[in-house]
Amino acid sequence: MSLEPRSREELVTFLRDLHKEFRAHGHEWENNTLDDLLEGLAAWVQDSPGAYHYAGERIPPNGDWAFMARALHAATIYE
Repeated sequence: MSLEPRSREELVTFLRDLHKEFRAHGHEWENNTLDDLLEGLAAWVQDSPGAYHYAGERIPPNGDWAFMARALHAATIYE
């Protein structure tokens, strides 16, 4: 599972693979409820500059934060 999708299609593949991983091993995840997953996501986004720095990388300066917010919000109603 690539953590660096380079297209919308690769992001879709990543998300579907992540979903399969959850269905198979979600009980082993630290954040295995929606509540915990969203809290973990918020915490990681907040701390992401440090995570990138620790990995010796730069946080992408032009990340599409609006797309991510729209996608997460749409997932609350989209079938």
